[in-house]
Amino acid sequence: MGKELKQNAQGVTDFDWNAYENGAVNTAMSKEDLQKAYDQTLNQINTNDVVLGTVISMNKREVVVNIGYKSDGIVSMNEFRYNPELKIGDKVEVYIESQEDKKGQLILSHKKARSTRSWDRVNEALDKDEVIKGFVKCRTKGGMIVDVFGIEAFLPGSQIDVKPIRDYDIFVGKTMEFKVVKINHEFKNVVVSHKALIEAELEQQKKEIISKLEKGQILEGTVKNITSYGVFIDLGGVDGLIHITDLSWGRISHPEEILQLDQKLNVVILDFDDEKKRIALGLKQLTPHPWEALNTNLKIGDKVQGKVVVVADYGAFVEIAPGVEGLIHVSEMSWSQHLRSAQDFVKVGDTVEAVILTLDRDERKMSLGIKQLKEDPWLNIEAKYTIGSKHTAKVRNFTNFGVFVELEEGVDGLIHISDLSWTKKIKHPSEFTTLGAEIEIVVLEIDKENRRLSLGHKQLEENPWDTYETIFTVDSIHEGTIIEMMDKGAVVSLEYGIEGFATPKHLVKEDNSQAKLDDKLQFKVIEFNKEAKRIILSHSRIFEDAQKLAANEQTTEKKAKKSTKKEEIPAMEKTTLGDIEGLAALKDELTKSEAKSAEKKAAKKAKSESAE
Repeated sequence: MGKELKQNAQGVTDFDWNAYENGAVNTAMSKEDLQKAYDQTLNQINTNDVVLGTVISMNKREVVVNIGYKSDGIVSMNEFRYNPELKIGDKVEVYIESQEDKKGQLILSHKKARSTRSWDRVNEALDKDEVIKGFVKCRTKGGMIVDVFGIEAFLPGSQIDVKPIRDYDIFVGKTMEFKVVKINHEFKNVVVSHKALIEAELEQQKKEIISKLEKGQILEGTVKNITSYGVFIDLGGVDGLIHITDLSWGRISHPEEILQLDQKLNVVILDFDDEKKRIALGLKQLTPHPWEALNTNLKIGDKVQGKVVVVADYGAFVEIAPGVEGLIHVSEMSWSQHLRSAQDFVKVGDTVEAVILTLDRDERKMSLGIKQLKEDPWLNIEAKYTIGSKHTAKVRNFTNFGVFVELEEGVDGLIHISDLSWTKKIKHPSEFTTLGAEIEIVVLEIDKENRRLSLGHKQLEENPWDTYETIFTVDSIHEGTIIEMMDKGAVVSLEYGIEGFATPKHLVKEDNSQAKLDDKLQFKVIEFNKEAKRIILSHSRIFEDAQKLAANEQTTEKKAKKSTKKEEIPAMEKTTLGDIEGLAALKDELTKSEAKSAEKKAAKKAKSESAE
């Protein structure tokens, strides 16, 4: 400092340097001139200026910066967190907050200096595609917050590296190199990328690798990402995909079962597009196909054991060896003819035993069966279910024409709706029984070729119509209740639980009113058909027949009187007792003849009306 002052004071010819060195203060140079000469040795600084300084010392808490002023400035080490490589001698920008505080200390701020010029620096870095340094401050949704020139910039997770990042926290507190990729001037948002720095280098590597790719080529790669449909492999700058079906000869539900992230492995190139942007890789192709190693002695009819790997409605796939599967169709799971799903018999993970039904080594296909492990129940069906034998069955299904029942697994039969009851009029089988219910049956017919049994339920009892035939004779009269009204007539409930039918014209009462539902009336049987199980009734016929009978009787009496007058003996002749008795007998014969004739006409008319 003394030398600099001496050099600057050379123009002062009368300055006594010897006196000054001996401590003398008397000089011809004024104090103001001396101060001015001293000030000329220092940099001229102003508050709020941004100047360049040099780090002259530093510790864990502070950094001392010399900006060529009469005193050095101190900056907190926290302001240099983004640059952990800071060292003595580095040039740094500082903002002059105050030339001196109460203690005469120069107040500087590196953070404010960066902030003052940060926006210009960021824009400049974007325009020049410049590589800059930034400090990763913390995580945020979708990425990281990076301190760049004092500005908080956003680093998306996808821009951290060329491969997916699983743990963002390992980057917090690190200083990394970035490129500015986007600036939103309206909202002062800055987006940076670290991935962009390494993509250019990888692109060159990628071109070299792709140019050498060939189908069938075996390369070493690293597991980069695992998805449900496959695994992405890094081949050293270019990615390829191993589809889940090309990972193993056996079935797997997720690639994680056999591979893990960052695992190194050999893969074979299966295919790629013309531009070689999509590369299909294989892993299982590096090992022989399991069918080639399948036991050569295995044949149709042999029993095998395996694990159920897939279950669908139509059947189940069973793996009898890794990569060797056979299909058990649902029809081969049970002798039962019911339409069922394979899920009713097996589930994934089950170990099952089966019989080989078909085996095609060239096509690598095999079909299996489970039901073949049991004897076919239809082989000896006649012995177990003889015609006329009685059994208990379970109701499995309804149709409009009957009920399907199961006597045992694989043995089904049909009860026709007409064989459910002797007396009840059943419109649909569901009126008679319910699904899953047990029902007593009698075997009526056996069709072994078509695996069908004709069954009956009403045959468990004697046919009551044989008895009804003697009770409900034609012209017999019975009390009945109308239980159902229809356009064509009414259903009438009779004694013994039997039902009859009456047409509308036979439901007219004597007062000409029409019978109604729930009316209890007398009915005459006008037709009985045992084969058709049909009884035709009439209420109106009761009083109609009585009226006709009365009319016939009156006609007969008139005819008898007229005949008697014609055969009278003249008054002059004497009538004997024998003559009188003969006339009486003749009258009786005539009366009987006319009555029989009237009955025949009435019966003929009734039959005619019944037919109508």
